[in-house]
Amino acid sequence: MLQLKLFLGLANVQCAMCRAVLETGANAETAKSLNDGIIYLMVVPYILVGVVGYAVYRLFYKK
Repeated sequence: MLQLKLFLGLANVQCAMCRAVLETGANAETAKSLNDGIIYLMVVPYILVGVVGYAVYRLFYKK
């Protein structure tokens, strides 16, 4: 339970940081760039896991 509270606390800090960047008079282009960066950071680990998973699959099921 302590770990969950710690995780949620860290998640709230990140959201506050993003909100603060956008509330400092940033225009729509800055908000779009921030959203693109977040999506980039979310997608890259999934792609890497997929590539490694495919490599392991090919290694074990090679004919």
